[in-house]
Amino acid sequence: MALLSLLVSKPSLKTSFLPLTSHLIPIIPSSPLSSHCTTSTFPLPSQSPPVPKKRPFNISAHTKTWQDPYHWMRNAKDPDFVDYLNRENSYAQAFMDDTQNLQRTLLEEMKNRLPTQISTPPERWGHWLYYQYIPEGKEYPVLCRRLETEESGLLKTLLNYAKGHFGTEQVLLDWNQIAEQHGYVHVGTCRVSPDHKFLAYTLDITGNEQFLLQVKDLSNGYIVSRSQVDGVVSLAWAQDSTTLFYTVSDENQRPYRVLFTKLGSDEIDDVPVFTESNSSFCVDITSTKDGKFITVYVIDATNPLDGLQRVRERVSGVRYFLEHHYGVFYILTNAPLSESEDRSDGNYYLAQCQVADIQSSDWQNIILPSEDMSFQDMDIFNGHLVLFVNKKSFPALCSVNLPIQFNSVNQLEIENLDPWFFPLPSSQCNIVPGSNHDFMNPVYRVVLSSPVMPGVVVDYNMSERVFSIVQQEKVRDIPGDCGSCSLAYELDTSEHLDPLNDKDKNNLNIELQRWKDFSGAYCCKTKEVISHDGVRVPLTILYSRKAWQRGQSPGLLEGYGAYGEVLDKSWCSDRLSLLDRGWVLAFADVRGGGGHSLWHKYGSGLNKCNSIYDFISCGNYLVSEGYVHRDRLGAIGFSAGGLLVGAAINMNPNLFRAAILKVPFLDACNTLLDPSLPLTLLDYEEFGNPQIQSQFESILSYSPYDNIPRDACLPSMLVTASFHDSRVGVWEAAKWVARTRDIACSHCSRSVILKTNMTGGHFGEGGCYSQCEETAYDYAFLMKTIGNVNDWRTYMGCFLLYNEDSSCISGKRGNQQEDSRPAHRKGRVCYKQSKHHTTFFPGVVMKNKYPTTRWHPSSYFGL
Repeated sequence: MALLSLLVSKPSLKTSFLPLTSHLIPIIPSSPLSSHCTTSTFPLPSQSPPVPKKRPFNISAHTKTWQDPYHWMRNAKDPDFVDYLNRENSYAQAFMDDTQNLQRTLLEEMKNRLPTQISTPPERWGHWLYYQYIPEGKEYPVLCRRLETEESGLLKTLLNYAKGHFGTEQVLLDWNQIAEQHGYVHVGTCRVSPDHKFLAYTLDITGNEQFLLQVKDLSNGYIVSRSQVDGVVSLAWAQDSTTLFYTVSDENQRPYRVLFTKLGSDEIDDVPVFTESNSSFCVDITSTKDGKFITVYVIDATNPLDGLQRVRERVSGVRYFLEHHYGVFYILTNAPLSESEDRSDGNYYLAQCQVADIQSSDWQNIILPSEDMSFQDMDIFNGHLVLFVNKKSFPALCSVNLPIQFNSVNQLEIENLDPWFFPLPSSQCNIVPGSNHDFMNPVYRVVLSSPVMPGVVVDYNMSERVFSIVQQEKVRDIPGDCGSCSLAYELDTSEHLDPLNDKDKNNLNIELQRWKDFSGAYCCKTKEVISHDGVRVPLTILYSRKAWQRGQSPGLLEGYGAYGEVLDKSWCSDRLSLLDRGWVLAFADVRGGGGHSLWHKYGSGLNKCNSIYDFISCGNYLVSEGYVHRDRLGAIGFSAGGLLVGAAINMNPNLFRAAILKVPFLDACNTLLDPSLPLTLLDYEEFGNPQIQSQFESILSYSPYDNIPRDACLPSMLVTASFHDSRVGVWEAAKWVARTRDIACSHCSRSVILKTNMTGGHFGEGGCYSQCEETAYDYAFLMKTIGNVNDWRTYMGCFLLYNEDSSCISGKRGNQQEDSRPAHRKGRVCYKQSKHHTTFFPGVVMKNKYPTTRWHPSSYFGL
């Protein structure tokens, strides 16, 4: 996973709101799994699970009426509800009590993989070098900078970084101080002013995502008076570095209004600039890379009080993303290319026009993607345009030189512009951009990562068309026989090379670079799974080459399938605690998530069931192809991914042995029927509007809370919630657990536990070590309810017993003789774990999803 920038300078197509909907499809056949109670193989606590009270409550919609006896939980302040959550926490503690030693072991493994020094390489912005690090023994990062002259050059900067010195360090923001003062910290957005004298940032200290705006004077470290505003979402500075634009949210957490404040003008109240009255839309604000314009409509950043102008009239489903380059706007859009087209096909192209012609009805200069490529996003520099593309279904980056000369031609294809495609390690690579704030810089910085490759910070010199590996995450105590691991620290030495032609020079540069991966120890492959309707669904499968046992290993399938988001499959060292014990980890990029332009559309709204059936098909594939034992498959989903997993469990109860649902969206029908809840109106685009009968019936058909199968043996489940969650109400998880125990098999439902964070919000809390504790808890739950290749279950006809330290007590085949096979022949992995690593630290969590891990190992802090 990559750590996202706190000081991003532009919106991304990857995080934009896109429309979604679902249609009913017949249930696909399940795997021939055993139907016995899932709790029969592990101990249960002596105490019974809590039984919440019921209160009669009728719900009616479209001539249908039904009972919801747990509707009263919607009042999170009800003392009875708080008491119920506390009793559930006590039951969860009792359920997990026999895993305490295992949790401690897992936690120690994860902490030991953390590097001794966690920091990012400096990134230049003007005369400053910005970077971030986690102080020894602390949980959270510190944002710092040092002054460095431009004449020093990149090579000197890197050498100074390696030596640990280059000027007086200035601390801009210390998350640890805030956490110590308030007990909770979540920094939403950071923006340094163009003159580098002020830091504007938004801060949540309660977990409810009501962010407070603060502006810090970096010359003296004091918070500027009158700068504190509640409910702030996004920020943008004008060029005078004293005018700050910001958006605020309404009572439903919808960003709807733009205002500006003038630093140093205590007599002037903050002035509204724009209000979005349509409750189905959000408003965002950012600035172009060169700082010349602010985009909400378009505001001249050099004359910010001159008003704003609209780019185009709003059309449903059409989006525009603007950048500016010396009097020319570059617009990434999916608007119809001709008047004969009455709607967008979802594909993006690049348009170019003069600033004065922005409102023209016809933009003449067009850059089109090729047949096997689609445009995803863009960035712009003084001499180069960077395009994020999807090429042959894989992510890629390329740059073209600016300015682009069209001459008499008004449409060009990307190949006509002599693009440079950045060299990448593999098609499975995850790409996260650095901050790249310096408009004049010819170097583009990214973080590359994959399930088998720790994060690599890479600088691509777009002028020279060469690249440099700046830093790769350190791996501690990696075994010597881990497979192919190549050196990753050689810097680009092109300035010392003999003058070669461009092609040879680039080839030589590639030969000089080495990125380290662990593909020799861990296998990562992508398969295409045929779903219920013949569509091929990408499934990424990860396992240890040594510990995995065909047909016997336990497995964990992850899915999300919403908001057009691709699952994050970047490096995470915590996973090694499962992989080294023989587990298979799989990532299902089901419809509704990211991919080509229609992948999201075909898994949302009236098409939502497609994502659920895709997930079930991926689970069946893992079993049928022998990657996972048929009784040892688990599932995990975060937020909207919890809906995916919950619905899949209802439709196919026997497919999964255990599941983890993190802050899950489970009560979909009831929530979407209540427009007063935060974000509900915005979610109509994703899941459908239940006020419309066809969409209501679709939502009701898969809503996890409304479709729990009566008397069914359901998987063991760990359901987590946060009391101050403003995105997914804490009652959704509580209602799901209560109703599961009420309706499903009474014995199986004793292994359904609810763990509620009584102080945190949707994105949890805690720093790098606290997150290790949470992950250790999750993994211990999986190991208890599913088991390992080397656990106490019946395995390949041999019954093995192990101590808590994993030493083998005995192994007998029936009642006949001792099993004298070596431990590795029995699939057992030596318990002393090799110390792999994780690195770096957390970043801002993207909107509308719960990330796979909150602290993003293999990450990079931009600005």
